Amino acid sequence: MDKPIGHLRRDYALQVLLEADAHPDPVQQFDKWFDDAVRAGLVEPNGMTLATADADGRPSARVVLLKGYDARGFVFYTSYRSRKARDLAQNPRAALCAWWPILERQVRIEGLVEQTSRRESQDYFATRPRASQLGAWVSDQSSVIDGRAGLEKRLEELRAAYQGRPIPCPPEWGGFRLVPSAFEFWQGREGRLHDRLRYRRDQGRWVIERVSP
Repeated sequence: MDKPIGHLRRDYALQVLLEADAHPDPVQQFDKWFDDAVRAGLVEPNGMTLATADADGRPSARVVLLKGYDARGFVFYTSYRSRKARDLAQNPRAALCAWWPILERQVRIEGLVEQTSRRESQDYFATRPRASQLGAWVSDQSSVIDGRAGLEKRLEELRAAYQGRPIPCPPEWGGFRLVPSAFEFWQGREGRLHDRLRYRRDQGRWVIERVSP
């Protein structure tokens, strides 16, 4: 028998999202909402669910940390041997979803994904904490391993090998950029009559449409 959880519900009444208030550029609208999330003190406001699918259409989703965005797209970093990277090599279409519960807001972004340049990956890698740099070398992400002991042993070996030296960016590690073709901004409203504004490309410009909740 299913465990009943229907009692875990809430209503939404903090804010509204009207067409007149929406920025005509969805990246600028995202920037406004992201700044609001940072100011609200959310833990990991840049945490976003990344959904991918392989060549056979098998879906997979996980949370990644957004590391930068601009008019070109939305960037995250990972091992190019990971499942997400393998999915994207077979099917470069993906979606990101940010959920900011304190603000009762959600943003969905869809588009094609491309690798960042090697220089961008190296520049970002150089800013990572040293422990994270070592971790990128230690982990063959998404591969099956015998246990944690092997990871710890490899970490100690690499820590000793790079003692007093810069740690280079691994060749199989780097960034992806999702180049958006559609956005949806969701603001929770009372009675589940949420505000949903969708941006889509039409002949090189963004068109804003209201979507029924």
